Amino acid sequence: MKERYERPVIQLQTEGQRSHFAYDGSSRSMTAIEGVPISKLVDQFGSPLFVFSERTLRRQYKDLYRAFSVRYPAVQLAWSYKTNYLRSVCTILHSEGAWAEVVSEFEYEMACQIGIPGPKIIFNGPFKSVSGLERAVKDGALINLDNTDELYAMFDIADRLGRSADVGVRINLDAGLETNWSRFGFNLENGEARKTVRMAVESGKLNITGLHCHVGTFILDTEIYRRQAKKLVTFAHEIQKDFGVTLKYIDVGGGFASTNTLHYQYLTGSQISPSFDQYAEAICNELLTLESPSGTPPLLILETGRAIVDESGFLIASVVNTKRLTTGIRAITLDAGVNALITAWWYKHEIIPAQDFAGVPEATVIYGPLCMMIDVIREYLMLPPLVKGDRVVIKPVGAYNCAQWMQWIQARPAVALIEESGDVHLIRNRETVEDLYRQDKISGNTDF
Repeated sequence: MKERYERPVIQLQTEGQRSHFAYDGSSRSMTAIEGVPISKLVDQFGSPLFVFSERTLRRQYKDLYRAFSVRYPAVQLAWSYKTNYLRSVCTILHSEGAWAEVVSEFEYEMACQIGIPGPKIIFNGPFKSVSGLERAVKDGALINLDNTDELYAMFDIADRLGRSADVGVRINLDAGLETNWSRFGFNLENGEARKTVRMAVESGKLNITGLHCHVGTFILDTEIYRRQAKKLVTFAHEIQKDFGVTLKYIDVGGGFASTNTLHYQYLTGSQISPSFDQYAEAICNELLTLESPSGTPPLLILETGRAIVDESGFLIASVVNTKRLTTGIRAITLDAGVNALITAWWYKHEIIPAQDFAGVPEATVIYGPLCMMIDVIREYLMLPPLVKGDRVVIKPVGAYNCAQWMQWIQARPAVALIEESGDVHLIRNRETVEDLYRQDKISGNTDF
């Protein structure tokens, strides 16, 4: 058989110190995930394929809980459903003790179908219908009010039920971030949050049992959390003194970074993302200054998603073609695109050859299979000369991809779970056209 010809490439080599961009690429291969060969996974489930590690998922949860529980006497983790909807992922985390944090009635129903009782569901989000709020009240869920319309709706619900209802109040505040998430909740600095608490207390229909504040996402500066916690403690003392409110919980939201690398970052995420202990130090030291009349500190709730699940997820993809662009740069196309890996628009994911390789690494553009110019997995990466049929592992990809993915041009891939025992199970089937059309209805004349 005639050997495949690869045109030679001339690369400039220089002596001395590296450039400040250093080396961005893979100098190693990754032939197995948790001891299971990549080739075996692809043979069994096909490519592309998401793979999750149960061991890593449980380890991340336990590490996060340990970091906070050794510093604060009452801690509860709540799994952020919007981060990953896979039932296997959700049930693993619930088995570790996580509550469910949902931001819509759609997600609320997910938690209920999995079997999570109302008192272990935190109902957040900017839109809660009257019927959704009433259901949550009857179920005993933790409801964090987001806006004045929800406040008035809760007044009416309390009247209809003939009893007062417990609610928390979502706060937005200035913690020093460039982007203030003032869209969500009641502002602290302009007095809106205080006014909401006063209205709820004076109505006699609502009991303020908690404060909730989620300041942002992928936060790399732990000082942001220290300021957040300090302001929440100050406000808690204020409403305790002025309105007699004793809080049962303070929910500081989530937003912790994973080890992924944002597009604008110079250093890698593994180098600069804070540890769980660093986040915990910033938050707990301030919360411990809260003086409670009962002598029992309020429950600290964390709604962490990305930082727990991201590291547990991998995406196996195969090279389907290679070419040279007009600029001379090498390009490869994978069978996985941004329809499945939406986080490629946010992160410089690590992409590692899944087989041993030889040859000189060179600058490469990695595309997905979609017929759109926006389908770019990495705009620049030093890779060895991969050829059609070679495979790569993309990581970490556990957060958001299996919730925000789309069956756009390509169907969504299958998902496998590697259990702690080493056994591998399919936890989501590869989608088909029949899956897509199952919800469709054809009306009118169907002759063509």
